[in-house]
Amino acid sequence: MDYYSLNQYLKDTFGEKVYKIALDGGFTCPNRDGTLDTRGCIFCSGMGSGDFAGSRDESITRQIERGKEKLRGKIKSGKFIAYFQSFTNTYASVTKLRQVYEEAIYHPDIVAVSIATRPDCLSEEVIDLLQELNKIKPIWVELGLQTVHQKTADYIRRCYDLPVFDEAVRRLHQIGLQVIVHVILGLPGETVEDMKTTVRYVGESGAEGIKLQLLHVIRGTDLEKEYLAGKFQTLEMEEYVNLVAECIALLPPGMVIHRMTGDGDKKTLVAPLWSADKKRVLNALKRALDLKERGQERNF
Repeated sequence: MDYYSLNQYLKDTFGEKVYKIALDGGFTCPNRDGTLDTRGCIFCSGMGSGDFAGSRDESITRQIERGKEKLRGKIKSGKFIAYFQSFTNTYASVTKLRQVYEEAIYHPDIVAVSIATRPDCLSEEVIDLLQELNKIKPIWVELGLQTVHQKTADYIRRCYDLPVFDEAVRRLHQIGLQVIVHVILGLPGETVEDMKTTVRYVGESGAEGIKLQLLHVIRGTDLEKEYLAGKFQTLEMEEYVNLVAECIALLPPGMVIHRMTGDGDKKTLVAPLWSADKKRVLNALKRALDLKERGQERNF
């Protein structure tokens, strides 16, 4: 099946392969500091879903340099995207945000900055700052939607309603920023049709990109307690790869597929354990997409 991969988009945009460097800007989240809750989203790790990011004890510049070292064997171009991944990366004073964003944006090897955040953490002052910085280098904003279904949103403790997401997309587009939307497939209680409804909604939202994330059960989360109590099961690989192929078929051709699965830290991954074999999963996804294009389906 033809789809617009992040790899291809980066080559089209920057002329060569570009890698992301995951950063920790030292932020927290309104779901953790008591503003909305203290427990975080039910699936979120103690690292704020930034388990592979740099250390907040180091400067942004140092984190970038360490990231470059790790990628030295993979990349020849020397071009990177600064990805603010851990926790909610617009949840701080504009002074603090400007400091960390500018340290990344003015690094000579950084060609774009991607900022993961919540749709309810985009004040007018933050929007103004993002608009200003977008004139220097491209700024992408990654919004954690996960699902359009309110019952599930309440269960995972998302703590904002769907219209908040819609408004965030509108405001970010108004200032010319690209929007990437995070969706989790396999959330407890959701059917295949529920998940496809979420993906279809994102496809119609006008967002430029989407990340399809397999639900991971991570040690130490409240989701782990639910899983160990037998309250839900995670998806099997066959289910997941066929679901991803169906979901991608629902998206507009120009939407960039930034992710089709996601990585879980093997040291803390509880389930599904098959997802730890990333090469096998990616190969299965490729086969599923090829078969979908030919109107077939098979087991893996």
